[in-house]
Amino acid sequence: MLSDINSPQDLKKLNVSQLNTLAEEIREFLIENLSVTGGHLAPNLGVVELTLALHYIFESPKDKLIWDVGHQAYVHKMLTGRMDRFHTLRQYKGLCGYPKCSESEHDVWETGHSSTSLSAAMGMAIARDLKRERSKVVAIIGDGALTGGMAFEAMNHMGHEKRDVTVILNDNEMSIAPNVGALHNYLGKLRTNDGYKRVKEEVESLLKKVPAVGGTMAKLAERLKDGLKYLMVSGILFEELGFTYLGPVDGHDLPTLMEALRQAAYTKGPVLVHVITKKGKGYTPAEADSDVFHGVGTYKIESGEVLKTEGPPSYTSIFARTLEKLAETDPRIVAITAAMPGGTGLNRFASKYPERFFDVGIAEQHATTMAAGIATQGLKPVFAVYSTFLQRGYDQLVHDVSRQNLNVLFAIDRAGLVGADGETHQGVFDIAYMRSLPNMTIMMPKDENELQHMMYTALQHNDGPIAVRYPRGSGEGVDLDTEYKQLPIGKAEILRSGSHVAILAFGNMVPTAQKAADALAAEGITPMVVNARFAKPLDEELLFTLARDGYTVITLEEGAVQGGFGSAVLECYAQAGYHDMVVELMGIPDYYVEHGSVKEQRAEVGLTPENVAQKVRSLWPARRQRA
Repeated sequence: MLSDINSPQDLKKLNVSQLNTLAEEIREFLIENLSVTGGHLAPNLGVVELTLALHYIFESPKDKLIWDVGHQAYVHKMLTGRMDRFHTLRQYKGLCGYPKCSESEHDVWETGHSSTSLSAAMGMAIARDLKRERSKVVAIIGDGALTGGMAFEAMNHMGHEKRDVTVILNDNEMSIAPNVGALHNYLGKLRTNDGYKRVKEEVESLLKKVPAVGGTMAKLAERLKDGLKYLMVSGILFEELGFTYLGPVDGHDLPTLMEALRQAAYTKGPVLVHVITKKGKGYTPAEADSDVFHGVGTYKIESGEVLKTEGPPSYTSIFARTLEKLAETDPRIVAITAAMPGGTGLNRFASKYPERFFDVGIAEQHATTMAAGIATQGLKPVFAVYSTFLQRGYDQLVHDVSRQNLNVLFAIDRAGLVGADGETHQGVFDIAYMRSLPNMTIMMPKDENELQHMMYTALQHNDGPIAVRYPRGSGEGVDLDTEYKQLPIGKAEILRSGSHVAILAFGNMVPTAQKAADALAAEGITPMVVNARFAKPLDEELLFTLARDGYTVITLEEGAVQGGFGSAVLECYAQAGYHDMVVELMGIPDYYVEHGSVKEQRAEVGLTPENVAQKVRSLWPARRQRA
């Protein structure tokens, strides 16, 4: 049956029984295909029936279906003509793991970060009304994403404007309404038919007739009003924000789900449909451990065993191990994450030091300012956060941390290219958006051993905010020192002496520079190789020495060229009056790098040992003379 579905219109030819059969086929397809490509399995298994119901009731692309985060849009992609490309999911030049407007007219909003869908839906509803068009706008947001403050900003505006927007709250952890029992289910049934509206109107009419009297009777009357209201309205938070609340609805019961969506489609004003789903539905390993199967690599279908390649420990694990060890002797250390205790490696810290660990949910703005507040009291807050998600806390970084020169350590994971998650997750902008901030110190290690020393250095630093950025994936496989040492702030490390050309490599580009130098040595070309260590402050003493000695400089970074480490070097030379200095910048060009492996992405942007070696050749004096 699945092979006959090429568009949402094909769904409308099926009855409910056939749709249930189709749901099972979709799950089998996802389990089989993602075992090869990897991807977000558990979230998509949980929304199979919901996606079928949405496309059955609404008319995409005329009606706008907006997926929050977008990692749960695989079924949507399958139903909109992209099933034949699923073997390329998250592969270089293949199907994107998130909604992508260039892939299909049914993808109306691109996203990889959470909590954006409601604001986008409000914008589309306003545009629809201004253009006098007749269509539905539907945003699908998870209970986790609803912890993002931006979602509540949008809901507040929606309730004020009273425009026709449907919000689907996909609740798969029951964090919004944990008490889903008999009363909730009963109210849910009432809310999905016309009878509920009549009951609600009658109760409200009764409450209005309660007289306003003084003293004790007045207090009792108000308490009676509130009590009746809260008894009758389980979704009181949403009702108070101006929404008609429908639910909770079983997200795996197609008839009930479709009836709720029909009711929402015919209701005027903003509507919230509360849908209860189960992450990993239909695949026992994913149901048992939805965290592991949220975003998973390749695995064995029969057992659910995740296939891992042997290799050096990850940078994330080294960060976590170092922080735990330092916290043993420093009770001032406090660890913070924004809904990523597993991804940032802080699970063990949370178990070992529960009173010093805080998961604030998807709320990077709050986390950043909370860390600032902690720092004002003499403690050592460490905010472990992906580079791409720290972007969400930028104003707080500027206004609350940097401006007040507070001792907050930002442990920036996934710095640089990230691979299959692609353009929404590339950690290539943080150097540029932090470097311009007064008081900020930015460093990045050449390997996992240096990461240990940088963490120790950062936590000894008492002169304002400091960022230690490190890449996704495994380290270089170097030996780890058992004792930590403090690195001098703003001092680089010369790894290889040479002449004429100096390669200043930042962080994870150092091994690339070393490989390029190895290849060039056979040709008699011997560039200097420098581990820059710091993007701010720079090692000005070294830079000026290179200028006086007549070197040409190549800067190498896995970050945006505009405003990055190389730009800092250029600015340094310009301000010091070295106007004839030749500086060649190698980094991420001025565009968003799409998904693929990190190796493929580096090749695309010209950050391979071969690219670096060729750049050195072009600048080597004998080569330039012949040219």
